[in-house]
Amino acid sequence: MLMLTLPLLVAACDLAPKLTPYRIEIQQGNYVTQEMVAQLSPGLTRDQVRFVLGTPLVSDIFHEERWDYVFMRQRANSREVEYRRIAVFFEEGRLKRIEGDAAAAPGKTRP
Repeated sequence: MLMLTLPLLVAACDLAPKLTPYRIEIQQGNYVTQEMVAQLSPGLTRDQVRFVLGTPLVSDIFHEERWDYVFMRQRANSREVEYRRIAVFFEEGRLKRIEGDAAAAPGKTRP
């Protein structure tokens, strides 16, 4: 009798909906939007840049004139990873240029 019911139980388990564990969204680093970068313009002080973008993820003592903002996010139940990197360069304590995935419009001046 067990030999007859075992295949039926296995087949019934295959028909049941697949259960997967709940996965949370993983977010690391600084989330920097294009709108935030658009607020930057050459000549801003370090404090003003920190106010707009937040504290940089990487501030290297060997490269004091460069701040790096790195962002990585993996959405729940997805293998797709969103990755962004923005580097902010200073010269004599003032913003000189921005490089990376989201950059300010060229020649933008501050009102």
